[in-house]
Amino acid sequence: MDRLFFAIGSLSGLIGVALGAFAAHALKGRLDADLLATFDVGVRYQMYHALALLAAGWAHTRWPGAILTTGGWLFVAGTVLFSGSLYALSFSGMRWLGAITPFGGIALLAGWICLLWAAWKG
Repeated sequence: MDRLFFAIGSLSGLIGVALGAFAAHALKGRLDADLLATFDVGVRYQMYHALALLAAGWAHTRWPGAILTTGGWLFVAGTVLFSGSLYALSFSGMRWLGAITPFGGIALLAGWICLLWAAWKG
């Protein structure tokens, strides 16, 4: 699991940097300020949780167990739901996609709780 989470976290960071550069250069004149800001929030949270996946991978080398595995997968799912819904909303302008975002946020919070629990129990 440690290598898998490191690989997914690294890929997510790579995609986050690419999307951030894409937004800064290609989307700046094409999206209105509100939608560009929404896209930026998605990129920011993707980057935070790419690092969280690296942390989960590292923690798995110290305290392997189901709680860390669950936390890592919650970070993956949360990033897809949270950031992915914000990206889709930004491109489409369909505000109803924002209803998906809180589910991603809950998954991200649960991932952090799993990391906390694993460190506490470690």
